[in-house]
Amino acid sequence: MSRARADEEEYWHSSKFRAFTFDDEDDELSQVGAQPPTRLTPPRTVLCVQTVSLPQLKESKRAVNSLRDIVDDDDDDLEKVSWSGEPVGSISWSIKETASSSSSSSLEGRDTSLQKGSSSYAALPKQVSSYSLSSLFKAFSDTGVKNYAPELRRPKAEYKDYSNDWSPRDTVRRMQRGKVCSLERFRSLQDKLVLLDEAVARHDGNVITAVLIFLKRTLRREVLFRELEVRQVALCHLIHFLKETGEQKLLLDLLRFLDRTEEVALSQYREHLNIQDVEKKREFLKGCIGLPFSAEDISHIQDHYTLLERQIIIETNDRHLEMAGQSEIFRKYPRKASILNMPLVTTLFYSCFYHYTEAEGTFSSPSNLKKTFKIPDKQYVLTALAARAKLRAWEDVDALLTTKNWLGYTKKKAPIGFHRVVEILQRNNAPVQVLQEYVRLVEDVETRLNLATKYKCHDVVIDTYRDLKDRIQLMAYKCKVERGSAEEEKINSLLNNMQIRWKN
Repeated sequence: MSRARADEEEYWHSSKFRAFTFDDEDDELSQVGAQPPTRLTPPRTVLCVQTVSLPQLKESKRAVNSLRDIVDDDDDDLEKVSWSGEPVGSISWSIKETASSSSSSSLEGRDTSLQKGSSSYAALPKQVSSYSLSSLFKAFSDTGVKNYAPELRRPKAEYKDYSNDWSPRDTVRRMQRGKVCSLERFRSLQDKLVLLDEAVARHDGNVITAVLIFLKRTLRREVLFRELEVRQVALCHLIHFLKETGEQKLLLDLLRFLDRTEEVALSQYREHLNIQDVEKKREFLKGCIGLPFSAEDISHIQDHYTLLERQIIIETNDRHLEMAGQSEIFRKYPRKASILNMPLVTTLFYSCFYHYTEAEGTFSSPSNLKKTFKIPDKQYVLTALAARAKLRAWEDVDALLTTKNWLGYTKKKAPIGFHRVVEILQRNNAPVQVLQEYVRLVEDVETRLNLATKYKCHDVVIDTYRDLKDRIQLMAYKCKVERGSAEEEKINSLLNNMQIRWKN
């Protein structure tokens, strides 16, 4: 053993070749081998290798391999690095490997010229790589290498969503949590009814509606109606659902089965909302009068039909007058919209605006509308006052609020209260003289003073403080009127009147 070691030491001391590592094996073979290199290692420190023959190189390789039996090293504890000092297999090393691979074609000719017998020392220039991590992944995709992500297995619990062995109770619970559950497995009538009862017991309207849709699709109407008749909660949900979705035919069949005649009539009457043609709507309403409504509802249906019929007559006549230009009020205030299908209050306002002076016998007369539809006095006065004040017809306003008793005496009367009258008149820009007349008629003193001060009815404020014998308030109000005005003179006259016994 010692002799062999001595021979090896003698060999190395007498050899004309220098030692090398296995990392240069590919480089040295590329210089003397017959095949050109297929891959260049990353840029590294310049190596100077003397050109030798192939037998000599093989002899050196065998000698180096024999050292493995002598040197005891553990490859697992060593970290492999490249010539640049970077660990083999790291990201930066991989990037440089990619850069080297992309430039292998350009360096292949240079290596071939070195193999053809250049006896001088050759050096590869060190190149600066401009590749990034994204270039590495792009290089992998360009080389045709596909990376497939591992398929993630679903949790076993999720596979139960598609199971067919759920009980009605578990199915309803999962529906409450928003899970996808198939109801097709419930084929028998008994299973479907148990499912419906479980949904009702959970008090979840969405689940109840979903089960009802399933039953409506899979059961005959007679069977469905018979079973829902004893399940009032589910029945109410279905009726509401049919009303919202507009399934009128099925709804009427259900109500007839339940012998709810009034609801059947109301459902049929509701269909008039979908009719646009006024003549067809009038005929439809005429047919609804014979339906089994209650006594209160039948009067409303009759009024609706009468109102639409009256509106058709008024609209026809007014359109003719407006087009002919024969009426001054239509020329001065052109109509902005049709009166058809308008509410009763809107129709009354229209009549008070355009037909206020007509006789009671005409269909468009406001008094005729009041009598026909039994409009209360409050509603009539409020509507008529707004219409005439908009036209600034103050005489009509005065006549509307003036009444006569059986002795022939006249008196101002406002069913809506004079404070409402003042507000309506002021909203329509009534003059101060008109406002003062009705502000005086407000019974409550505090309300009267507030309105008079707000709308600058100075005479009303002065007279009210005089009647209250409030000298201090009258002197304070004197500062609010214009200096030198008639109101200031009136206040001074009252303050200097010795016959008034002021309370303060």
